[in-house]
Amino acid sequence: MYPEKIRSRAWYLVPIFFGLIGGIIAYFAIRRDDPEKAKKCLWVGIILTAINIIVNISLVSTGVYEQDYSVNI
Repeated sequence: MYPEKIRSRAWYLVPIFFGLIGGIIAYFAIRRDDPEKAKKCLWVGIILTAINIIVNISLVSTGVYEQDYSVNI
């Protein structure tokens, strides 16, 4: 077993900026030093990715992205 060290809270920025991939990167980077923070980073990435998917689906279903630019080619 590895000795537990407290890692910086800045690791939470990785999943915030990169979503699920960032959560996985943060998890594997700090899992041996601070396993509790590593799991939280992974959950932050999962939750933010789920929120992003839900928001995108709701925007597409309302027709926000359907615009006619009247371009004739």
